[in-house]
Amino acid sequence: MTQCVALFRGINVGTAKRVAMADLRALFERLGYGDVRTLLNSGNVVFTAPGKGAAGVAARIEKEVAKRLGVASRVTVVTAKELGEAVRKNPLRDVADDDARLLVLLPADGKALAELKPLAKQDWKPERIALGRHAAWLWCAGGIHKSALWAAVNRALGDRGTSRNMATAAKLLALCEEPGEA
Repeated sequence: MTQCVALFRGINVGTAKRVAMADLRALFERLGYGDVRTLLNSGNVVFTAPGKGAAGVAARIEKEVAKRLGVASRVTVVTAKELGEAVRKNPLRDVADDDARLLVLLPADGKALAELKPLAKQDWKPERIALGRHAAWLWCAGGIHKSALWAAVNRALGDRGTSRNMATAAKLLALCEEPGEA
């Protein structure tokens, strides 16, 4: 069994795409996933899946959420190990002074990060972007609503990835590291 984290894009933001976390947990359990736990009300699910990785899991979850809950949302699934690396290897930690404005972006596919390379070559001061092998980090100094960098990343990727601020990512990692209800 592999511990995974499913990150839904755009659910429970405003009045659109509303999903109760209890319904989401129940759906994951019906799909055969174990130790299902949610964090916050924004589509963060920690669970265990058979096998060694997260491949194919996201598409299955997307399909079933649309079918059973009536909500279309892109889902990015990473292993707990991948999330841990994204949190611990954050190269912008020394630049950022607010974890709510420091984002880790986890792509839905490997090609997405390559599309951010031109953005990484630009000067976004005071904002910053750093690219890793499996994640990107964005420092949005004035918050995402005022961020030219965030807008450019969204244009480049569309819905092929999702981000969480470092405060939420750290909470997800802590949830992964807690003993479950196995």
